[in-house]
Amino acid sequence: MSFLCFQSPDPGKVRPLRTPPYPPSLPPWRDANTQQGKQGRATETAVKRYHIGSTGTSGADPNRHNCDGSGGSTSFPRPSPRKSMLTYILSFLPLSDQKEASLVSRAWYCAAQNALREQGQPHFLGTTRFILLASDHRNRRLLLPYLDKEDGHSRDEPRGSQAHLELWNLQDPHMLTNVQYNIPVSSASLPAIKSLGLRGITCISLTNLDDSPASHEVLECVAYHLGPHLQSLCLSGGSPSEAAFVALILGCPALRILDLSGCNSLFTSGMLLAQPETAQRVQQVLSGLCELNLAGLWDLTDLSFNRLSSCAPSLERLSLAYCHLTFELGPAWGSLGPQDSSPSQLSFHNLLRFVKERAGRLHALDLSGTGLLPEALQALGQVAGLQLQELSLHGCQDLSTEAVAALCRLQSGLISLDLGGCSGLADGALVAISWGLGHLQRLSLRKLQRLTDAGCTALGGLQELQSLDLAECCLVSGWGLAQALGSGHRAPAPLASLSLAYCASLKDASVLSLISVLSPSLRVLDLSSCVALTNRTLQAICAYLTHLSVLRLAWCKELQDWGLLGLGEPSEEPTQEPQLHQELEHQASGPKEPPQPQGPSLLMLRALQELDLTACSKLTDASLAKVLRFPQLRQLSLSLLPALTDKGLVAVAKGCPSLEHLVLSHCSLLSDEGWAQAASSWPRLRHLNLSSCSQLTEQTLDTIGQACKQLRMLDVSMCPGISMAAIRHFQAQLPQVACIQSRFVGGADLTLTL
Repeated sequence: MSFLCFQSPDPGKVRPLRTPPYPPSLPPWRDANTQQGKQGRATETAVKRYHIGSTGTSGADPNRHNCDGSGGSTSFPRPSPRKSMLTYILSFLPLSDQKEASLVSRAWYCAAQNALREQGQPHFLGTTRFILLASDHRNRRLLLPYLDKEDGHSRDEPRGSQAHLELWNLQDPHMLTNVQYNIPVSSASLPAIKSLGLRGITCISLTNLDDSPASHEVLECVAYHLGPHLQSLCLSGGSPSEAAFVALILGCPALRILDLSGCNSLFTSGMLLAQPETAQRVQQVLSGLCELNLAGLWDLTDLSFNRLSSCAPSLERLSLAYCHLTFELGPAWGSLGPQDSSPSQLSFHNLLRFVKERAGRLHALDLSGTGLLPEALQALGQVAGLQLQELSLHGCQDLSTEAVAALCRLQSGLISLDLGGCSGLADGALVAISWGLGHLQRLSLRKLQRLTDAGCTALGGLQELQSLDLAECCLVSGWGLAQALGSGHRAPAPLASLSLAYCASLKDASVLSLISVLSPSLRVLDLSSCVALTNRTLQAICAYLTHLSVLRLAWCKELQDWGLLGLGEPSEEPTQEPQLHQELEHQASGPKEPPQPQGPSLLMLRALQELDLTACSKLTDASLAKVLRFPQLRQLSLSLLPALTDKGLVAVAKGCPSLEHLVLSHCSLLSDEGWAQAASSWPRLRHLNLSSCSQLTEQTLDTIGQACKQLRMLDVSMCPGISMAAIRHFQAQLPQVACIQSRFVGGADLTLTL
């Protein structure tokens, strides 16, 4: 069994896809010899009159093709009466079920797209994130489950490999343009690579790559079948030989993105591209390369970097994260040339020379974990003509506030900045960022131990900020952030993502003060390990942040059942609920005052797709069984809930049927009987963690194997009732499960390991 996966490398970029002619093997609805085929032909006739894809009626684009493989503009077909009825029916279904229904046939696909259009939703097949293919050589069939990160689900249906693969290109020319296939390097992948080559696949990642004959064979196959139209190639963590790598690159003339992170074998000898004629040929092939990832290459030197970068004159994005960068202080930084490049180390002066040469084109740089010095950062910022948009300096602990302030003055066009783990920075750095980077959209200040509320008040100057990470800033209590975002002088920043995880100083009152300014746009909220938060915070979130799609409350141990249910606190503090309402009203005294909550419960967060309640140990079945009713919830963690029983498990299964990722580790009251009732409700489950569930036996494995056919990862570590023989039987029952964690199963003695 071989597997190929693909996921979006860059959701914001859509690349053209040239769709080849139909293969000889046709899906049922295109075979004129079947009843389905007759209906499909009629549908195709209607589709040919109109064009499938985005709206637009004039002009022809040679890079786009209609359902019959011909060129032309791409607009969606006018729905037939049959599709109109399907559209009406599908409009009543949740998004996840609409997407499941779209796999039935072409007519159902078009009807589902029309339903989304009428509801104002984006076309879900146009933003495909992940598809898994499994080549089954025993019966020459292909299994194609579909998973979309927006609302993931999957479905396995055995079909002819050519036919089913072509279905995805038939449906929407945009669908496969921004996806990446993960291809394991083995001889079993060769037929699938050839099949993918017929479809003009543009983005792939090769895993388990080494210098074996099988790897050479796969690389030759990729170069021949996929190379001519390949735009993105990832070899991360591989160990190819230099000759095999060069041969592969020479077969990819359209390459725009190359990921060599962790490929140290290519640079160990220092002779990669040392031959001028080879370097010249590679330069011709990589003339359009825009992005190069060299992260984690400890053997990278000036000479090897110069040879490779000189072959890519169009580079716009470069990552040298966690490379061993050396610094030689002094004025020589600006005067050294290529002849001074070191054959044994990667020096900053060489990097600076490269940046000066490419200043007009380079706009994204990742130097995380390189130990960048303050003087080096200032030298980078001063490069004439350099206009960076994205800069990552995560873990550069020697950086100073003065260096960051200089950077903000010199590179005012930055829209993304990562300073996480730069422990030398304090409040002054945040003030400089606020004053100098007015267009900043993404900011990470994770693990800045010296950052306080006084510095957070400066965030009010970042009016375009969309994502803010303040996790592990132990001195941040939230008051400064609330003051900054709730200032009445300007409109609040359109924050969509906020992480305050591990901020131990965070209290209920400061979270309540944030609610009124976060509610319009916030979608992701992470309050994990904010141990002082109570039900007051939870009920406020449920009342005012109703558009949340991700909520993480792990290790908030003070949360109780009545908070999830939206009830008033028990009799020992009967005035708590009115007090909560009054405080919310007082804190939300900005330009727009939120309405008073009326029994806010977790059920009000109808858009939730991810929920983490790990170690909220006071929660029981009484609340979980009633509030965990989210048809579109994809990820759920209920680990370390000692009171969760089979009753709660069955209720959760019925209320959250679209789960793909479920974590139930250390839930010692769960038993085989509970799983016997719950498993059938989770056909889309892909990742399941049942470690340390002491009552489970091999009966639960059999139940899961029969009901959860999409499962890819299972953790049953430290389950004493499950034996290795049962695990081997389960693996034979579901061979597509790629990873099974089974440490210390069967009641193994842990005395020597603890």
